[in-house]
Amino acid sequence: MAKDKIIEHHNAAAEHHEHAAKHHREAAKHHEADSHEKAGHHAHSAHGHSSHAAHHAGEASKHHAEHHGKH
Repeated sequence: MAKDKIIEHHNAAAEHHEHAAKHHREAAKHHEADSHEKAGHHAHSAHGHSSHAAHHAGEASKHHAEHHGKH
């Protein structure tokens, strides 16, 4: 059912946003400690989670449009 897919994608997007936020915080801590290699790793991970969140948000929108019809 489309409604289940919409909910699934919204929840996945939220989870990826939360993971991205954690990595951004870790990157900030490592930058403050001048540990730039670790900071870069966390920044890269944050970007990946943000990209996945955007993908799931797009999928949720697509399923929402399909569920309600394109008028």
